[in-house]
Amino acid sequence: MQTELRYDRWYLPLSVPVGLGPKRSEIRVDGETLHVKMGWAFAADIPLASITGAARAHDRAFTLGVHYSGGRWLVNGSGKGLVALTIEPPVRAKAVGRSISLRELWVSVTDPDALIAACTGPRV
Repeated sequence: MQTELRYDRWYLPLSVPVGLGPKRSEIRVDGETLHVKMGWAFAADIPLASITGAARAHDRAFTLGVHYSGGRWLVNGSGKGLVALTIEPPVRAKAVGRSISLRELWVSVTDPDALIAACTGPRV
C-alpha cells in the first residue's frame, strides 16, 4: 500500500514543533496489520481481520491532530482524504499517553483508495 498521512501545508509549522509532523507519523500495512501513528499522540496496530468497514468519510473535519468525539477517533493533518475505519472487535491503542479501546478511526491520507483497498481486499 502506498499512502501517507495527509498534511495541509499551513498545518506543518504547527504540527512539526510539537512532534506530530510527517517524519514522526506513518500509516502502513505490514503483513496482516495496519499500523497508524501520529507522533507521540496516537499509535494503533489494527489487525486487518478486525477492520469490518473502510470507506471515504464525507463529513467534514474541522480540527487537525488527534481528537475524540462521539465514539470516533480522528487522526489527521488535513480535512481532506479522510477514510473512516470500523473496527470489530475493538483493539487497544494509545492516544495522548492513555490506553484506549478503538472501534472507529477516521484518518486523513494522501491516497484514500489505496488505504480502502488494503483494508477491504482479499486476505491471503
